[in-house]
Amino acid sequence: MKIIAKKDYDAMSEYVAEQLIAQIQQKPDTVLGLATGSTPEGVYERLVKAYQDGRVTFARVRTFNLDEYIGLDKAHAQSYHAYMNEKLFKHVDLDLTRCHLPDGSGDFEASSHAYESALKQYPIDIQLLGIGRNGHIGFNEPGTAFDTATHVVTLDQATVADNARYFKDLAAVPTQAITMGIQTILKAKAIILMASGEAKREAIMRLMSGKVTEALPASALHRHGEVTLVIDAVLSQHVSRHTL
Repeated sequence: MKIIAKKDYDAMSEYVAEQLIAQIQQKPDTVLGLATGSTPEGVYERLVKAYQDGRVTFARVRTFNLDEYIGLDKAHAQSYHAYMNEKLFKHVDLDLTRCHLPDGSGDFEASSHAYESALKQYPIDIQLLGIGRNGHIGFNEPGTAFDTATHVVTLDQATVADNARYFKDLAAVPTQAITMGIQTILKAKAIILMASGEAKREAIMRLMSGKVTEALPASALHRHGEVTLVIDAVLSQHVSRHTL
């Protein structure tokens, strides 16, 4: 696992955005695996800016998101469909027919199989990840088997509590989601994991211990040969680092 330490969240976001831009410039039909939440917002801001400045086109790019809540309409302000539209899709020249998100409505088993089939057809070149305080990646909570494909998950109470800041109250937070499985995530050709702030220190320290256990979903990343961990100065003081 390669570790990149940057001074702060903005510098992290700039670094990751430049990695994605370089990938698209080299391979215009790149397949990107995308994440949601607060962690990648700075990356998306910089991708939009690069597009507006004429540095990159997304016309041939294809995207797959990690997850979606169950029980929220796609038009709901807190759905990940709405998030991606607001943070990235509507601001660049992405073809929306090439933008894939799990379907959190209807026949979940059929939706999961369909998502896996699409991912087999279009393997992800770079998967962007954040990490939960409990070590989850995607919505794969502690205890999730490493051999899982796209599936429905009941969210850990810690995850529900973390996500409550986006909703009017705790009771409004969805308790289930459909997510890429750990096995699915590990099929990406390269993975970038971003983490910043003191709240993520315990999860990152557990990850950097090197112990691979289903109690820490992110530890499965040690089984992948092309993972870059991008952290800020708050976290870098706790781990060995290679700074660019």
